[in-house]
Amino acid sequence: MDFISNLFLGTGVGSILVYLCLTAAIGIYVGKLGIKGVKLGIAGVLFMGILFSHFKGQAGSEPLNPEILHFIKEFGLILFIYAIGVDVGPRFVSSFRNDGMTMNLMACAICVLGTLIALGFYLFAHVDPAVITGVLCGAVTNTPGLGAAQQALGSNPAAINQAGMAYAVAYPFGVIGIILTMIIVRVIFRIKIDAEASDYNNKLDKNRTQKLESVEITVSNPNLFGQKISYIKALVENELAISRIQRGESFVVASEDETLQEGDVIFGVSSTEHIAKLRMKIGNVEIGMKKDVSGALAMFNVLVTNRKLAGKTIEQIGIYRRYDANITRIFRAGMEILPTKNTTIELGDTLRIVGKRELLSDIQKEIGNSVRELAIPNTIPIFLGIFLGVVLGSIPIAIPGLPVPAKLGLAGGPLIVALILGHKGRIGKLDFYMTPGANMMLRELGIILFLSCVGLSSGTNFVNTISGGGYVWMLYGAMITFVPIFLVSVVARLMKFNYLKICGIVSGSMTDPPALEYANSLAPIQAQSTAYATVYPLTMFLRILLAQVLILAIA
Repeated sequence: MDFISNLFLGTGVGSILVYLCLTAAIGIYVGKLGIKGVKLGIAGVLFMGILFSHFKGQAGSEPLNPEILHFIKEFGLILFIYAIGVDVGPRFVSSFRNDGMTMNLMACAICVLGTLIALGFYLFAHVDPAVITGVLCGAVTNTPGLGAAQQALGSNPAAINQAGMAYAVAYPFGVIGIILTMIIVRVIFRIKIDAEASDYNNKLDKNRTQKLESVEITVSNPNLFGQKISYIKALVENELAISRIQRGESFVVASEDETLQEGDVIFGVSSTEHIAKLRMKIGNVEIGMKKDVSGALAMFNVLVTNRKLAGKTIEQIGIYRRYDANITRIFRAGMEILPTKNTTIELGDTLRIVGKRELLSDIQKEIGNSVRELAIPNTIPIFLGIFLGVVLGSIPIAIPGLPVPAKLGLAGGPLIVALILGHKGRIGKLDFYMTPGANMMLRELGIILFLSCVGLSSGTNFVNTISGGGYVWMLYGAMITFVPIFLVSVVARLMKFNYLKICGIVSGSMTDPPALEYANSLAPIQAQSTAYATVYPLTMFLRILLAQVLILAIA
């Protein structure tokens, strides 16, 4: 049975895999156990890693290979951050345009307040510079900041190790403290999650550039009598997507060669901002008068899974030319898009089509409509995006007064690239669409690997450090974690900010993936991830900068 002993007491790859799997499996289970509705969530993986690492050390075994653990930890973080970026990318620009400036100011306030509290501990409690800098980085769960601070310490191995240990001691409460703060704010303001989610969705609908409505337009402009539908489409391009025409008691397909007659009623989809123009060009417009499509016509949704169509415009695809059918809406990443001839179709879009019922199978076959086809992983763009993110994160940014250039790091770089790729959707022939299931899998795998390695790395000397006086460091870290985010959260709530957005801001300002994962578990909407991604890039840069400034100012 020596192989069992080697697995559990060894330090190599096999031992690391054993402990990683046990930490992940048991930690996820523990995180699901609740006490009066309060759960550790994904943070259970972190504490289980600390526990396993502690007992391994107590058994007299050497710690797991730190270099391998460090690689897995960083790679897991990259996977998590990249998946978040691609997911929220389509909504990132509009979110920043709406209230992104306010959210970033709140995140900056959290960063600065935390740094000032750390500086106060140095000035009044006479804490060692390396220790308080490590505590600051651990309290805000910012590994790149720790790395930058350790670089600023130069060739002082004792101070570098001390900063690392202080980071490990402060980190656990840095994770759980953010979650506790969310819970405290929720209790103080008696927040109901369902109401917050509903409020966010309602405001999201109002803030969208286009709110699409079903419209009925009675043709009364005599200049249009006898004109072909192709002429009408050109006349109202970008303003109306025509689905069908009511003539008397029957409906006809709005094919290109069909001619309009006096008294015809055009059924279609438009945005509220175009209603006045349509009334002037065609005739009286009624909104929201939906009628079932029956008889020879049908309305159906088709999923775009034919990769040959991805990146082409509606005009290039030519459904309306080859079939008696029209595309009336496009659903993409939670948004509704008014289709025009120049609208680009992307993989994963859902097209709403109105046409002859008998053509349904042919149109579905051409567009794809195969969930199985869509489920095939498109891995090349993922690795290409991560490659570009790592390169971007490694670019040194020279800042006057700092001896060492700052960097976005292995988290900030991939996030920014993922946001850009998620927003663009396609570059050339490469589409960056990721199915929700694949995105969630990548996200979960990344955060589990990251937290498992953090726990397994810091658990060996965790108890000894705390019992030897390190508990004071933990108290310092708790103050740095709790005070800034609690104050800003209270102010944000008093400003009527959505609670789920506040959770995303707090998680992003502390660069804390586990806190985001907890926030996401509260409600299945994008408010938390979008707010997180909005503040994360600036916050990451500030955390790295402030950690270096603090150590250089007081060391």
